[in-house]
Amino acid sequence: MAAIVTGLIPILRTAVESTATYKGRTMWFGLLCIRLVTVFLAQFPWKSISEDFHCNSTLPYCTKACFNKHFDSSIVMAWHFIFILLVLSVLLMELFSSHLRSSFQKKKEREMASQSEQGGVTDPTVTIGGRMMIDLHKSKSSVMVYLFCIMLRIAVELLFVYVLLSWVLPKLNEEPHICEAHTFDGCSVQQCLVRGIAEKKMSVYALLFASALVIITSSLFCLYSVAHYLCDC
Repeated sequence: MAAIVTGLIPILRTAVESTATYKGRTMWFGLLCIRLVTVFLAQFPWKSISEDFHCNSTLPYCTKACFNKHFDSSIVMAWHFIFILLVLSVLLMELFSSHLRSSFQKKKEREMASQSEQGGVTDPTVTIGGRMMIDLHKSKSSVMVYLFCIMLRIAVELLFVYVLLSWVLPKLNEEPHICEAHTFDGCSVQQCLVRGIAEKKMSVYALLFASALVIITSSLFCLYSVAHYLCDC
């Protein structure tokens, strides 16, 4: 539990203490925290995956050879890597809002006369309660970056769903797995099983639910942003 608290504190602190904000910012950080908690809890049934893999062989190296053939990639590390991609999709908008804040603060420090001579620079920000709020109505480029971040988040979640459905779940078959470990002397065709399939499947279903939540929320928010900011509906 200490590890999950350590991971949540910087995310929540960034969301609360930032001087720049934008539409739906709190929701994105909330979904990010939900994903972090889900990944943290879902990985517990997978910590002893090597011990849960059993074959009808009395030779330990034959069982290990079959384990390496069946689980040929690190599942939990793939979850962590995709979570990092999800964090990057959120931080991209944070970097953009920070760039806007610093850019227009410098422009506000210049003389108003020089700004008017340049054609009048439109500030796509408003100040609410001492915090800068990006007004997406004033800047189409900000809307495009915003939509790109949302679609990137959806793409990452779809990639995660693909990994879970086509990579993880097929390895949790309740039927015995036939393993041919002929590369080792003394190893023959074996039948192998993974113990604790129910717990592992439930962890995958929890991750799928979290991904579906993010995909649906992001898709609805993307449609709302297009209709509200680009189409002025």
